[in-house]
Amino acid sequence: MFRSAGNLPDLILQEVLSLIDLGRILAVGFRIDEVASLIDGAFDLILVAGNGSLDLVDEVHSASFPSHSRFEPGSVDIVTPARPLSQGVGRDQWVGTPEARGWRDGPDGPLRHNDEVLTPPLLVLNGPTASGKTALAVRVAQLLREQGRPAEIVNADSMLVYRGMDIGTAKPTPAERGGVTHHLIDLLEVDQTASVATFQRLARAAIADCRSRGVVPILVGGSALYVHAILDEFEFPGTDPALRARLEDELARLGPAALHGRLAELSPEAGADILPGNGRRIVRALEVIELTGSWRATLPAWSYAVDGVQQWGLELPREVLDERIDARVERMWADGLVAEVRTLLGRGLREGRTASRALGYRQVLAFLDGELSEQEAKRQTVAGTRRFARKQLGWFRRDPRIHWLPAAEPGLAEYLLTQVSADA
Repeated sequence: MFRSAGNLPDLILQEVLSLIDLGRILAVGFRIDEVASLIDGAFDLILVAGNGSLDLVDEVHSASFPSHSRFEPGSVDIVTPARPLSQGVGRDQWVGTPEARGWRDGPDGPLRHNDEVLTPPLLVLNGPTASGKTALAVRVAQLLREQGRPAEIVNADSMLVYRGMDIGTAKPTPAERGGVTHHLIDLLEVDQTASVATFQRLARAAIADCRSRGVVPILVGGSALYVHAILDEFEFPGTDPALRARLEDELARLGPAALHGRLAELSPEAGADILPGNGRRIVRALEVIELTGSWRATLPAWSYAVDGVQQWGLELPREVLDERIDARVERMWADGLVAEVRTLLGRGLREGRTASRALGYRQVLAFLDGELSEQEAKRQTVAGTRRFARKQLGWFRRDPRIHWLPAAEPGLAEYLLTQVSADA
């Protein structure tokens, strides 16, 4: 009943994306705010990397999550299983009652099966916006709990980290979370800027924390970039404030053309990829070269840095997805998105380089500024979200490890429950 779905439009979309050389688009240096702008078709991107390590965030360490966040960067190491999960640990040990499966110890202690310590699998649910990922993840977690295996959800959506951005992000309400613990939600104020590198550390820490307590983590992602960074061998070149300040001073004195000439000498590839007038990205590329000695634009291979991963993807026919998006935007407006944005203005939304550019929020700000009518703001939100969903799906389709499922099929949660095994 559940098979990998596909149709001619999807195949055509994949061929078009391959012509664009999506790998070079993803291997970039940008902040979360630039991801949103890329998705909405507004930004050209920088490609900066060194020693085989991508810098997916400009000023990657310029902002961090608040110190009162539950998961501090580097506070929890990735758990290494007692043995590789592929060596003989079958799904029969994860399905059925705990007693039937030979479990010992409670959910707050090490997970054991017949006296052997096991690491719970990491279930990953991918898919475009409005495909039903969150509701499915909550239901799977509830079913696992009913079978005696606790599960918690780890968010991989960049905008859900912002407090007060609830309606426009379709953030799950406490009722919609169904009693399931959610990690990496409501961590930042809207005037703060997050980095992919910090998000990566926090997500991995949350996953490790769940596993250390015998809890099955469920990673729910709307961004292929973030999921890729969390799961795979992604490293980020650092930044040097003094070096950055010196380069920015040179930019102010000499202009971007002079620095671009220097960049082209040091790295012809970087010089070809970065526009001569893009001073900020020229400075970042020069910084990376000085820090690492090299620069190249390559996307990291699909190589897991986390053990026991099982990835699933949700897909819908385009017309169905468009209908869901239209209905979601209408509901956002009916639920008070405009009032939410007005409230967030008093909390620094305009100063937030990330939050202010989020889909829906950017359009409402333009409406409040008199640049758009309210209907035009709504129409642009619909159009931008549709483009976002198509790009999400295109990016996810490039990962051959994702098993695709029809999102509208009844019984998906029950089916996934039978697949949650330790032989990822």
